[in-house]
Amino acid sequence: MKDKKIAFIGGGNMARSLISGLLKADIPPHHIHATDLDAGKINELANEFGIIGSTDNAAAAKSSDIIVLAVKPQFMADMLTELTKTISDYSNKLVISIAAGVTIQRISSLIIVRCMPNTPSLIGLGVTGLYAPISVSVEDRTAAEGLLQAAGKTVWVNTEVDINAVTATSGSGPAYFFLFMQAMIEEAEKMGFSNEAARLLVQETALGAAQMVINNPQTDLATLRAQVTSKGGTTAAAIAAFEDGGLQALVSQAMQAAQKRAEEMETLF
Repeated sequence: MKDKKIAFIGGGNMARSLISGLLKADIPPHHIHATDLDAGKINELANEFGIIGSTDNAAAAKSSDIIVLAVKPQFMADMLTELTKTISDYSNKLVISIAAGVTIQRISSLIIVRCMPNTPSLIGLGVTGLYAPISVSVEDRTAAEGLLQAAGKTVWVNTEVDINAVTATSGSGPAYFFLFMQAMIEEAEKMGFSNEAARLLVQETALGAAQMVINNPQTDLATLRAQVTSKGGTTAAAIAAFEDGGLQALVSQAMQAAQKRAEEMETLF
């Protein structure tokens, strides 16, 4: 990876998180070129990280071995038109798309690895689902995986359809936890805690619970839950309320709604 030149087409938060991770992995800053239509935004990014910044997508793509398409889905068509007019041969370039709802078929003239990161990538704790067609070489798969691992963990999926399931699970997933934590904090405040105390109690509980899952990979979640649920106790009463309210069915409904929307977006852009 250290000898590869990398272009980020689009300078948003996800590009920022990957660039930060790559620099921490000792990728030379002069090997990274980021572009954005907003000159002020890209100059700020370039000054912050010491990378090359510009508004010229074609120049960045031409000079790079790996091209990361990090624009919003609605801008993908125009950007691809610009790039394909300028560069006729992508056979020696690896193209990675992190745009939701843009299928490989739409950009099949390029060598594509499609992936779905999530927002904890901004702090190096993300998880990214990746898919590549059989035509993509092992070398390119390894390069794509190495780039995305700069922002966290990676998981390969077997079919492109599975990327929509990744979107519904981990791509949108942080917002599910934020919503649940928000509800807990608001209820704790009603019980008399200050916002500061309520937030501390909830965020540290969430962090500790996640770390217990990580530290006990051979223990299923039902067992971990049972270990803190004494029969007839306070936790059992809360769990019963969740079950009576149909929590599992609601989670299923929410994730399926996210997956369906991801599928719909494939027809829009």
